[in-house]
Amino acid sequence: MIGRKHELASLKSYYDSGRAEFVALYGRRRVGKTYLVNEFFGSHFAFSIIGVIDGEKSEQIAAFVQGLRNIGYSGRVPKTWMDAFYELQKLLEQSIVSGERCVLFIDELPCFDTPKAGFVRALGHFWNSWAQTHKEVMLIVCGSATSWMIKNIIDNHGGLHNRITHEMHLHPFNLHETELMLHSRNVLWDRLSIMQIYMALGGIPYYLEMLQPTDSVASALDRLFFGNDAMMSDEYDRLFKSLFKDPTPYMDILRVLARAKQGITRDEILTQTKMTDNGHFSEYMMNLVKCDFIRYYYVKSKKIKKNDGLYQLTDMFVIFYNTFVTQPVTDEHYWSMHINTPQINNWNGLSFERVCMLHIPQIKQALGIDRIGVEYYSWRSKNSTEKAQIDLLLERADRIINLCEIKYSIKEYTIDKDEDLKLRNRQGTFVEETGTRYAVIPILISTFGMKTNMYSGGIYQQITMDDLFKEG
Repeated sequence: MIGRKHELASLKSYYDSGRAEFVALYGRRRVGKTYLVNEFFGSHFAFSIIGVIDGEKSEQIAAFVQGLRNIGYSGRVPKTWMDAFYELQKLLEQSIVSGERCVLFIDELPCFDTPKAGFVRALGHFWNSWAQTHKEVMLIVCGSATSWMIKNIIDNHGGLHNRITHEMHLHPFNLHETELMLHSRNVLWDRLSIMQIYMALGGIPYYLEMLQPTDSVASALDRLFFGNDAMMSDEYDRLFKSLFKDPTPYMDILRVLARAKQGITRDEILTQTKMTDNGHFSEYMMNLVKCDFIRYYYVKSKKIKKNDGLYQLTDMFVIFYNTFVTQPVTDEHYWSMHINTPQINNWNGLSFERVCMLHIPQIKQALGIDRIGVEYYSWRSKNSTEKAQIDLLLERADRIINLCEIKYSIKEYTIDKDEDLKLRNRQGTFVEETGTRYAVIPILISTFGMKTNMYSGGIYQQITMDDLFKEG
């Protein structure tokens, strides 16, 4: 098992709690939810089933009955979900042993919720009327449709209201975990190569498993996205169809965000997608945040304005797909043939910024401020002619603001006269427009650090790519 230390420790504590537990595990498709549960529990389930993707009610009940038959059921196929859960209850009553955990695992839970089938109500009745009264029972439900899991299970207002004892949101790997996984599979790349593949695939274990020891970054991307019968050519559509019943509005929003070099406001998204500003749109945005595709963060002016924040696309795979794969590309060696072109170089810079945003704990650790309060946000000038923008500011409880300059380079980054002037102007404009009385200290986050010269003195502290690979 690579990483997941916190999640494994949590599962262990829930298992040993001595009371009935109802655990909801969710996270985007391919992030490793089922693998985590199976690795922790092995085959020690009193009952386990998995939903049928796009299945009808009859197919879902058939899958449930097969799970029942695996533990001794020999009766007829139940007609309703209430009957199905009652048959499960009777079987468990015969096998449950006092003082021994009885683990039940329902995977791809949202699949069972076909229209008008009453699955969630039956599940709630099963838990309320029987399972929660047996301290041996540990029920784990799992699903990739994060928005469905949150709405129908975690925030349920019916029979399951406040019944979940624990929720676990499984996030993609960070750089540290990605490096561990690749090395465990004998993909022995240097850290710049690992960073580059992370900027395309993100920390999704299933995607990383496709990499081969003989790959280079370029050959891997060509094979996965641009070659004949590319393995990832259909993944984008499958991803969103597995998460949302109607994926179209979500994909439209992400397409707009993929074109935005920096974060954009809610109003800007509405204008570009031509959607209506209503409850449905708010739900779309909330679901994309909860599914780890985008982040919402505040903008600094005289004070942080919570209603004027920015949305930014942070899922590396979605960014890469919308930037390159949606183009009419016919060259199966597209990536190899376009290395060092302006388009890929620009993408490297923007993607590195997003990687940094996903590794705030590592940045705080490198600065030695991981044990003090820190708020992070962005800033965009409303007055300067060049519309100056700072992508990352760390406002610390010790009354210091770290102004972060993020630069991607394949060697030491060099600050020249013009760049030094831009940095100083941005810093001065920020202080003037926000009226901050905190000390503003510029720092540089780069791949290989900064070359010392006559213009490097304005940078007070450096963070390198190696710092981002720390465990955090």
